[in-house]
Amino acid sequence: MKSYGSQSMVDSLKRVVVRRPDEAFGNADPARWHYVSQPDLGAAQAEHDALAATLREAGCEVLYHEATLPDHADAIFTHDPVVVTDEGAVVLRMGKTGRRGEEAAIAATLEGLGVPILAALEGEATAEGGDLVWVDDRTLAVGRGYRTNAEGFRQLTAALRPLGVETVEVQLPHGDGPASCLHLMSFISMLDHDLAVVYPPLVPVPFMELMAERGIALVEVPEEEYPTMGPNVLALAPRRCLAIEGNPVTRKRMEAAGCEVLTYRGRELSLKAEGGATCLTRPILRTSSAP
Repeated sequence: MKSYGSQSMVDSLKRVVVRRPDEAFGNADPARWHYVSQPDLGAAQAEHDALAATLREAGCEVLYHEATLPDHADAIFTHDPVVVTDEGAVVLRMGKTGRRGEEAAIAATLEGLGVPILAALEGEATAEGGDLVWVDDRTLAVGRGYRTNAEGFRQLTAALRPLGVETVEVQLPHGDGPASCLHLMSFISMLDHDLAVVYPPLVPVPFMELMAERGIALVEVPEEEYPTMGPNVLALAPRRCLAIEGNPVTRKRMEAAGCEVLTYRGRELSLKAEGGATCLTRPILRTSSAP
């Protein structure tokens, strides 16, 4: 059994931290927050409640991050301000300046839940959880883009080295520019220790080669399902996952690879606000039956 949540993205999810949409999310100015349009708060809360219910039905304990964070619309995306290891959490520093302040707030919530804080990024370092993908329990892929900078990569590497973790830098494309949200997890999610769902056109060649070397098979997302977050999938257990509803081709391909696919409605939470199932959740405990 792992002690915290995890140098794995696919072991059985037991405890997860979420944040219910509040007035800051409902009042978000789309131009300022780079949303497609302004969310409907009531509908977003209903979607979030249904998401939490699905997580509970899947065997997860759902815990709420309820710190007061006025004017922080993106705080519902609890995945991003920290990365959690088997020994505790590393507090990050958000690359999106409007999200600064989320880090200390969620760190306090995690400490209240018994998760130790191992380290925190400082100075000019930036890194966001959406850029961090555990390829296995000793390898962390780090997307190097507009949200995670070189100093963030350096400090993360130093913080994780004592745990025996290797960090692998993955260069991200420009995409739609600094204002948009292009994370490493925008185009890849782990579904099992040897399976990932990906949108190949955005995956750098060295990272494709690394996954091949590690024996990781790929479920490919078609071009038409990338904008609707086909690659953004939360593993609940090996080959059991949660994805936004829709994306029928990607779903059929995951099922053909042996996955059970649960879905959630994310019209307000996700499609308007650039954050999918992984973004909305911060796993803090996963367990493995492996020896």
